Amino acid sequence: MQNRTPQIPQQPAPSHAGLDAGLSAELASVVTGARRRALRDGDRQIDTAHLLHSLIEADPQVRAAFDGGPQLAKVLGYLVQRSIGYGLRWQAAVEDSGAIAAVPEAGVDGWSPSAVSAMEGARARAELRGGRLVGGLDLLAALAADQECRAVEVLGRAGVDAGLLAERIATALRQG
Repeated sequence: MQNRTPQIPQQPAPSHAGLDAGLSAELASVVTGARRRALRDGDRQIDTAHLLHSLIEADPQVRAAFDGGPQLAKVLGYLVQRSIGYGLRWQAAVEDSGAIAAVPEAGVDGWSPSAVSAMEGARARAELRGGRLVGGLDLLAALAADQECRAVEVLGRAGVDAGLLAERIATALRQG
């Protein structure tokens, strides 16, 4: 018996290689760290909180974008708690802030739709500033811009205003 369901042509989905292309060495390390963190935490996908955690640990420019040590310490505190209870409710759910369509065929295996959107947003920000490589501040700005992602939820719980953070990042990027 033949399948009579029409085949609908689809846009090519971004791939792991596509997400990893054009990253600075630091940001490539961040992606590797996020991948390792997701695996260790028992998560099916890299999400924006994994990316935020790895960014803060690996990139001094990202750490400098926060409003001092106490604020950064609170953010890291929430991120560390993720694997011991705070983030356990996230393990059973796919992170999707609505930034891109959450259609499985349009996603990237091993990445939440919001994390894919953040990586694509970071790439677009790097292109707008004329950068050849995507850097940590590009990704942090893309994360802060998505008010529905897990990274912004963590930032909010730690008392970080994502809008003010985005302004500090924009200033830092303008200053070079």
